[in-house]
Formats: sequence, structure tokens, C-alpha cells
Amino acid sequence: MFFFGPLLVVAGIGVFCWLLFTLAVYALPFYAGLTAFFAAYHSGAGPLGGIIVGFVAAGATFGFGQLLLAFAPWTWLRVLTVLLFTTPAVVAGYAATLGIARVAMPSPTWQMIFSIVGAIAVGITALVRITSMTLPGPAGQSIAPS
Repeated sequence: MFFFGPLLVVAGIGVFCWLLFTLAVYALPFYAGLTAFFAAYHSGAGPLGGIIVGFVAAGATFGFGQLLLAFAPWTWLRVLTVLLFTTPAVVAGYAATLGIARVAMPSPTWQMIFSIVGAIAVGITALVRITSMTLPGPAGQSIAPS
């Protein structure tokens, strides 16, 4: 039984990290949906109305971001959209890594170092996932000169 404890801890941390990396792209839509849920709930829509409004707001945020990435005519608008989606992912990665680091190590300095590294890793992962969701350009167009 002593052997399974550390293995389960490592497996649990691995599952949470995988979940964090997978769901980092959806941090902004989740936040928008949660904010819309609470606004609707506190304005008298009730729990069911708040849930519906939250799902609509989260879906609209994600859909609008995808449309901006696919059809924005300016590069600066695409970069701004990617930054808008990756910033909450970086904050979520920092908070999650700090929570794990506080359990794993007593030194506040090392907790901060690992939290910053975790935030950077989650931010890069979210950046790659967001940019890979965009549609490729028309066939025959290449970045490299011919």
C-alpha cells in the first residue's frame, strides 16, 4: 500500500496538469459565461435562466474569437485576439501551478519560480492551441518566397 500512494499522487498531478493544458484555451469563454451567469442570476433570471445565459455568452465569446481569427483582415487584430484568449490562460496556469507548488514545497521562492514557469508553459500551450484552431489559408499561398 505504501508503494501506491506516491504513484497515485503523481498520477493525480499528471491528470490535473493534462486537464489544465487541455482547457486553457477555454479560460476566456468560461470567464465570460460565468460572469454572464452571475449577472443574469442576480438580476432575477433564476438558476435555469442564468445557466442558459452563461452558456450562450460562453459560446458567443468562443465563436466570436474563432471568427476574428479566421476572417480578421489585419494581423494586429489577430494578435490582439490571441493575446485576449491567452492572458486568462496564463493567469489560470499561474494560479494552478502555485496551488500545486504550495502543497509540494515549503520555500516561497521556489513556489514563485515554479508558478511562473507553469504560467509560461500553460500560456505557450494555449497560444499553440488557439493558433492551430484557425483555418489554413487558400491553397497555393505560402509564406516562403518562390
